[in-house]
Amino acid sequence: MTRFTLVAATALAAALTASATTLAGGWATVGLSSLPDGARPGEGWVVDLTVLQHGRTPLEGVQPRVLVEAANGGAEEAFAARPTERPGVYRARVMFPSAGEWRYSVDDDFSQVHQLGSVRIGARGAQATPAAATPRSAAGPPESSDGVTLAGALGIAFGAGLLAALFTTVLRRRGQPKPAES
Repeated sequence: MTRFTLVAATALAAALTASATTLAGGWATVGLSSLPDGARPGEGWVVDLTVLQHGRTPLEGVQPRVLVEAANGGAEEAFAARPTERPGVYRARVMFPSAGEWRYSVDDDFSQVHQLGSVRIGARGAQATPAAATPRSAAGPPESSDGVTLAGALGIAFGAGLLAALFTTVLRRRGQPKPAES
């Protein structure tokens, strides 16, 4: 294998590895200790949030929030969750300001806002409607996050390729014989 082929193969491997590890990024899942079934306007719904990095490791040092928004597009309200004695578990006291249909979600303060469902507050038989039987947030990495986008990863790979080409050119020029001086 020539030196040029070895350098080119190494550069290609570096470019592919850089973009793959950049896209791996971080994500988290959020579990709730209860749903807001039976909650009434102005009364507190106390809920424990379990935040797991990559769905496995309890995530400490974040400041998750429970977000509620009227289904008809009212203002969003945020309720901070405080750490409990258990790693990765945070407790929030959520108040639904009025009766009606409300959407609720959790900002995990790590990777994304998890859309969890909606609930009818103050009506007979108040009942929460989960967003899905298995929330998308628990299934794997977020579809969109604050991490590197595909375009960003391609830019990184392109930059690595340019560096490899520059490096290869320098190596080739160093290996070329110089004309004899007369």
